[in-house]
Amino acid sequence: MGAPPADSPTPPAAFPPAAGPSAPRDRPAVGGSADLARAAPDTIAARLAAGDRRLISFEFFPPADAAGAEQMWDTIASLRPLAPDFVSVTYGANGSTRERTLDLTARLARETSLTTMGHLTCASQSRAESKAVVRRYAAVGVKHVLAVRGDMPGGPTVPWRPHPAGLANATELVRLVKSQGDFCVGVAAFCDPHPQRLDPALDARLLWDKQAAGAEFAITQLFFRAHSYFDLVERVRALGCTLPIVPGLMPITRLSQVERFAQLSGAVLPRAITDRLDKLADDPAGLRQVGVQVVAELSQELIDGGAPGLHFFTQNRSDATRAIWAGLRLDPPTPPR
Repeated sequence: MGAPPADSPTPPAAFPPAAGPSAPRDRPAVGGSADLARAAPDTIAARLAAGDRRLISFEFFPPADAAGAEQMWDTIASLRPLAPDFVSVTYGANGSTRERTLDLTARLARETSLTTMGHLTCASQSRAESKAVVRRYAAVGVKHVLAVRGDMPGGPTVPWRPHPAGLANATELVRLVKSQGDFCVGVAAFCDPHPQRLDPALDARLLWDKQAAGAEFAITQLFFRAHSYFDLVERVRALGCTLPIVPGLMPITRLSQVERFAQLSGAVLPRAITDRLDKLADDPAGLRQVGVQVVAELSQELIDGGAPGLHFFTQNRSDATRAIWAGLRLDPPTPPR
C-alpha cells in the first residue's frame, strides 16, 4: 500500500480535534470518532465506533497456483473460529493478480459468512477500470473497500506515475468509490514514513485528506515499534483527523521474509528484534517461536495503549496468527472519541 502526493491544506472546522475521555498513557484516543459510523449500523466503521471490543481481521494474498489456493482456503478455515470482523485479499499491480484478487474476493463473499473487504488501487489502471472493479464488488455484495494508491511495478520506491486516464492518488480513489454507492471505505496509514518521501507530517496530512474525501477507517502499513503507531495517532489527531486507526501486523516466521517486507514498506526493523532472531538463523523452529513472541509483545503493547483492534497480514498461514491472538489480554477498550 502506498501514499499519494497531495497538497497540505489547513484542516477546516468541519473536522475538529477529537474530544472525550483520555486514552491510556495520556495519548489521544486511537479508536476514532463514533460520528463516522452513523449511516450504516453493521459496517467495519460502526464496529470500531462501538468500542465495546477489540476487532480482529485477516489479510490474504492471491495464490499463484492450485496448491497455494488450497493452502489459503485451509488457512481461512483455520482462522474462522476466531470470528474475524472482516477479511480481505490484496490487490496487485498487474492484471493477472487483479483477476485472482477479484475472483477470490467474490468467492469469499458468496461462499462464506465472513464480512469481506475488497482491495482497490489506482496504480496502472484507468478511472473506468477502477469503476468497473467497484461494480464487480457491489455485484457480489461486497460493501467495504480498502482504497489505496498502490505502488508501481517494482515497489514503493519506484517513482509514482498515474495512468494517463487514471487517478492521481488515494484521496481521489476514495471519492470515486464513494460516488459509486453506499460503500464503507478504508484507507492506508503509515506509522513509519512512506519510503518515497520520508515525511511523517505529510503522511498525517494525507490521512486527513482521505477522511475529508469520505474514508471511515484506516489500516496501517507494516511496522515493528509501538511508539511509531502512537506517534502517528498523535500527529493525525493534532490535525483534527478522527479516523479509527487499526494496526497492521505480520507474524514473523522467517527472518528473510520479514526483512524483505520491511524494506519494501519502509518499516524500521529494530536492532533489538533482529538481534533476537539472528541468533536462531540455523534453528527455524526456534526462530518461529521467538518471532511469534516478538509480534505478540508488540500486539499487547498496542492493545494496552488503546488500539481498537489488530489486522494481521497472514501470508496465507494461520498458526502464528492464532498463537499471537490466543495469548493476548483483551480488556475492554477505552471508548473511542
